[in-house]
Amino acid sequence: MSFLSLERVEKRYPDGTHAVRGIDLSIERGEFVVLLGPSGCGKTTTLRMIAGLERHSAGTIHIDGRDVSGLAPSQRDIGFVFQFYALYPHLSVRENVAFPLMCAAVAKADRERRVREVAASVGIEALLERKPRELSGGDQQRVSLARAMVREPAAWLMDEPLGTLDAGQRAGMVEFLRARQREAGVTTVYVTHDQEEALRLADRVVVMDQGRIEQCGPPARVYAEPATLFVARFVGSPGMNLVAGDCAGGRFMVAGARIADDVRAPDGPLVLGLRPEHVRVDPRGVLRGRCRLDAFHGACRYAWVDTPGTRIALRVSAAAPALAAAEVALGFDAAHACWFDPASGRRVA
Repeated sequence: MSFLSLERVEKRYPDGTHAVRGIDLSIERGEFVVLLGPSGCGKTTTLRMIAGLERHSAGTIHIDGRDVSGLAPSQRDIGFVFQFYALYPHLSVRENVAFPLMCAAVAKADRERRVREVAASVGIEALLERKPRELSGGDQQRVSLARAMVREPAAWLMDEPLGTLDAGQRAGMVEFLRARQREAGVTTVYVTHDQEEALRLADRVVVMDQGRIEQCGPPARVYAEPATLFVARFVGSPGMNLVAGDCAGGRFMVAGARIADDVRAPDGPLVLGLRPEHVRVDPRGVLRGRCRLDAFHGACRYAWVDTPGTRIALRVSAAAPALAAAEVALGFDAAHACWFDPASGRRVA
């Protein structure tokens, strides 16, 4: 049996909003699973239902073999890390971290020992006598994490914990969180709308939209083999290029031009999906257009080419000649092409 499981879980609010629509999800002990999706997709509501902060409308939730559907948050053995730290401003760092142990009536000596241990593990031992207002955003988030860890819960639940940090702090905390989770081996469910963050952190990514799970799998698979048009657009920066055309007799046509042969898809409308790194400038290419933007991204550049019906992004070497305003022909690596049914939005196997 999975350590954490959701079976046909739904959430309806009194105003009729259907926030989560019958999702099924199983998480193994020690996994780091990221719920990824845009604002309003249901990811935070799902996390809060696991924690018991929201009562689900239907379905069941099991943690470590127990049906926790009717249990209060304090009875679920979880540590919750909020986006906005939620530290008590009048308490010291030591007192903030120790607060869950005080509520559980842990003896003072044990409490002090566990606070020292968790403070050392997250690198805040020198800050224990300070107040939250004296700390940077990154240090405040470490205190919030330490408070969630100090009880040694069975699972960590994290709701966009890095959302208020600047880019430098965020990058450091991503590395820290992943390393700490691997060391502790604690089952972790993490919510974010940042797909780069999700791909770097997760053992498995759960992509959500409109209260449903669109795809669940290892980051590399979700990136390379998106199950739906939504996942193709949402995952990746830039997202996957999507070229609408028609398939007839295994040939894919766009605006009268033959783009690909031997396509294993039914005849009719079809969408070709290509990641920017699988598109290249190729004088023999039949997909032609004018480059409208060429942007430097450090080790590489991204160029956007207007072709009949769509704009195509491609990744080129930073040392390659600039493409801005140039007329170019494009080719692609057919081995990495993805094909989608425009009617259902699903990938065609």
